[in-house]
Amino acid sequence: MAERNLNFDEIIDRRNTDCLKYDFAKRRGMPEDVLPLWVADMDFKVSSYIEEALVKRSRDAIFGYSEVQTPYFEIVADWMRRHHQWEVKENWLIKTPGVVFALAMAVKAYTNVGDKVLIQQPVYYPFSEVIEDNDRIVVSNDLYLGEDNKYHIDFEDFEYKIREHHIKLFFLCSPHNPVGRVWTKEELIKIGDICLKYGVIVVSDEIHNDFIWNGDHHIFASLKKEYEDIAIVCTSPSKTFNLASMLISNIFIPNMRLKYKFRKQVNAAGISQLSVFGLIACETAYTEGEEWYQAMLAYIKSNIDYVKEYVNKYLKNVKLIETEGTYLVWLDFRKTGIEADELDKKSYMMPNCG
Repeated sequence: MAERNLNFDEIIDRRNTDCLKYDFAKRRGMPEDVLPLWVADMDFKVSSYIEEALVKRSRDAIFGYSEVQTPYFEIVADWMRRHHQWEVKENWLIKTPGVVFALAMAVKAYTNVGDKVLIQQPVYYPFSEVIEDNDRIVVSNDLYLGEDNKYHIDFEDFEYKIREHHIKLFFLCSPHNPVGRVWTKEELIKIGDICLKYGVIVVSDEIHNDFIWNGDHHIFASLKKEYEDIAIVCTSPSKTFNLASMLISNIFIPNMRLKYKFRKQVNAAGISQLSVFGLIACETAYTEGEEWYQAMLAYIKSNIDYVKEYVNKYLKNVKLIETEGTYLVWLDFRKTGIEADELDKKSYMMPNCG
């Protein structure tokens, strides 16, 4: 069977499909015809191999409790080996219904109520939510924009915040959402060594690790053997293959003590098995989805290049921050004079022109 779903120019009408970003605009106080830029999923059909695998499984017409065995792990491990040069072990793996869920489980597993958790703002907003909603306190080592038009880490402040606030847990976003940084090996080692020094557990959200435009992505736990003792690495096919509603993520925890604590919280949350469709989608994506993945990457890269050219040509007071990874772009509007609240409203209210 040849891959069929490679026409990324095809406009898919997602309205009336229970689609969060289109069908729920009105409920969120926005016009129904708004062009939504606030949900990070792609308006592309998934690989036809995934489509066919899900249709085939649905024809069995039995949807009882389901689980996968060693072949599932071997498929995921092969993807990590081929694309990220990382050798993983089966007893490291815990499957969860999403990376944000895993972040919340880590907060509950490794901190107590009232503890402080370190993040690096600006960062994906659920990082703060899962901390605050679990009655912990957010501490931020804010990133800063350098003269090279890239965001950087203030390592002196990073260590100070850990020491001053008795940090036990740090959320690393790698590649970083939304500023698009692909952290260098040297940057990640600086982070890792400081966290080792103070006994800080690192939850590394690497969900965008398949979208790299400049530089190389380094799995945090792979950089030093010692990092395996402090690392929880969060991965998923959901961004790469547009499978967010399949609710499947693969979390790797090499330290068995940390894994036990994490597993205990997953069990306490009532999660035992995941959706059979998510499991099948992941297996099929990683075994049959390479052609679709490579074509999608080329298309996304051309979109990023187009946006960069357009901004430079027509939006003189707007600066596009250098995009090294993820499928997001981060725009600097500070020179426009538009206040943050007004800008936030405009980003929702952009008319749908096509």
